[in-house]
Amino acid sequence: MNSSSRPRAVLIAGPTASGKSALALALAERAGGLVINADSMQVYRDLRVLSARPSAEEEARAPHALYGHVDGAEEYSVAHWVEDARHALYDASASGRLPILIGGTGLYFKALTQGLAPVPAIPEEVRERVRMSGLDAPALHERLARVDPETAARLRPSDTQRLMRALEVFEATGRPLARWQEDEGSAPVLAGDDVLRIFLATDRTALRTTIGRRFQLMIEAGALDEVRALDARALPADRTILKAHGVPWLRRYLRGEITLDAAIEGGVTDTRRYAKRQDTWFRHQLDGWRALSPAQAADELARLVT
Repeated sequence: MNSSSRPRAVLIAGPTASGKSALALALAERAGGLVINADSMQVYRDLRVLSARPSAEEEARAPHALYGHVDGAEEYSVAHWVEDARHALYDASASGRLPILIGGTGLYFKALTQGLAPVPAIPEEVRERVRMSGLDAPALHERLARVDPETAARLRPSDTQRLMRALEVFEATGRPLARWQEDEGSAPVLAGDDVLRIFLATDRTALRTTIGRRFQLMIEAGALDEVRALDARALPADRTILKAHGVPWLRRYLRGEITLDAAIEGGVTDTRRYAKRQDTWFRHQLDGWRALSPAQAADELARLVT
């Protein structure tokens, strides 16, 4: 992309707590942009505080899309997000706004810029059969390794959700997920040199400190009330929202199983581990993205409107 031209869209990826939202909001205000969420937890309306969604005040400063538009009882897939993002991009174009997509869910960005593999829809009875099997994560991994060793080798033995998803695909189609993913899928929604792609490369020590401080601020801002309200809904245990970082630990605190200090420590530790995995994934999976520090990214984005 020519450095003097305005991009068709701006994509900002990076680990949690790396400063993506502040960069996007500043750019949206200066350039007349639409901020589009690309984070799989910020889509849920139930967790504004604990998922670090933009505040109402921040949303009033510039248009935002795909934040809090999904109920916690729903299962929301990458394919759902890509379709929603397609509509948001159309809305941005129709209103003459610069689309600014930000988030920490690498699969969203990969699907948006590289397309989706054509995995078929899974019948509900198959999904229920796999999810009600009662197998723990190691047993699921062992089972998957027998029918789809390639996918099993890519997944962590503790990643229950993705292990079940791969097993669902095999049971529904008789074909390993790895083979489906080799096929030509849908065309990418955003491709080409006129899309600015930035990955925020952060100092890990500083990020660890930021994550700890931010989690404490979330508690003070009402995260416990959010989890209490979520618990009161008695959602099925396999719902994605219940796996949001901090939720399992705060639920244990609310049930009297652990202290609040222990819950905070557990939530912070999980979030730090997740940020490390995000950083590694982005560096190896997002080809053609520019790795910039938050300060470098701010300078780069400032040049778009000078």
